[in-house]
Amino acid sequence: MSIHDEARIGFGQGAAAYERGRPGYPAQATRWLSEQLGLGPGRTVLDVGAGTGKLTAELAGSGADVVAVEPVPAMRAVLERAVPAARALDGTAEALPLDGESADAIAVAQAFHWFDAPRALAEFHRVLRPHGRLALIWNRRRLEEPLHRAISQIIDPYRGDTPSHQADAWRAPLASSPLFAPVAELEVPSEQVLEVERVLDRVGSTSFIAALPDDQRQEVLGRVRALAERSGPSVRLGYVTEVYMYERV
Repeated sequence: MSIHDEARIGFGQGAAAYERGRPGYPAQATRWLSEQLGLGPGRTVLDVGAGTGKLTAELAGSGADVVAVEPVPAMRAVLERAVPAARALDGTAEALPLDGESADAIAVAQAFHWFDAPRALAEFHRVLRPHGRLALIWNRRRLEEPLHRAISQIIDPYRGDTPSHQADAWRAPLASSPLFAPVAELEVPSEQVLEVERVLDRVGSTSFIAALPDDQRQEVLGRVRALAERSGPSVRLGYVTEVYMYERV
């Protein structure tokens, strides 16, 4: 199964910036996610589209056996260094490299909107044991904040057809799927405090910005730098961390 060009190119080129600049997840959200998934010793959880391991590290802390599936080699290489306790595999959500009914739980962080949802859900259903659970988690930018809004005005013209969690298109396939039933939802406010260089990493790790030719990317990041420097040496970016829990039917 191929992956979207912006994901393949952008995340390949921006893996190091992604690790430096992307926020992690608040403890309240990851604790709730682990409890809802029933994680602990003797349990197996898949982190699908695991990226550089931002969530993988939290899952490994539960004591569960963690398998991280990530198709972009550069992202997977960072993950392997950052979370050596996890078993990292090359693969996609639509073609998981695992046996049927081999996992107790699946988690997807910042990634489900990239998937071919019907195919991915069929694979999740195949790999999960009966009544296994699926957790989706995102850090949603608070676009009502002036700095987030100003950054969006700079980068959005480059988005093209790149999938976005903000667009909510990911919801419909789950709502209509006979394979999974919704269980619970959680929202937790969170904040990221960054130096200016890390703000550039945060924006530069956006897939469609990282995939730009060097001159265009540097022009975009120069405009972002000017915004960030006006905000002071410490820049605050607000998020709402959203967690959605489903159960295999």
